[in-house]
Amino acid sequence: MREIERLISHYGESHQNKTNILIHAVAVPSIYFVTIGLIWSIPVPEILAQMQVTWAHVLAVPTLYYYFKLSGPIGAAMTLLTLASFGGIKLLVMMNISVWQFCLALFVVMWVLQFVGHKVEGKKPSFFEDLRYLLVGPAWWWVHWLKRMNIQY
Repeated sequence: MREIERLISHYGESHQNKTNILIHAVAVPSIYFVTIGLIWSIPVPEILAQMQVTWAHVLAVPTLYYYFKLSGPIGAAMTLLTLASFGGIKLLVMMNISVWQFCLALFVVMWVLQFVGHKVEGKKPSFFEDLRYLLVGPAWWWVHWLKRMNIQY
């Protein structure tokens, strides 16, 4: 069994309840977005600022490398989510909304929802066993969409 299949299968074991799945369908991509937004908000050295590069851009590279290493389709899908997240951040900036405040508030709300989902499920979150599952969650979210499009992940 490939590593991605093992990780998705194990993650899926604690995500069987329909309510928990629905909560995760909203919360997981939201948490990915707001995490990028919070990291984007950390001040960078002047040299990076001049190139319009943030810590979120810097960290996106190894993160996407990890996803591509797991699976090409997952890497491509996560690249789309990452680009959409950066687009959402630009939209917040254009609307003159504080990125870090918006993202922090949404981060808290979405994590509360995640824990409510796991309370309903009756199982603890997978990342309590292995922190890699914080990255597997968004991949698991994409697997549902990839399967619907008959794309092998």
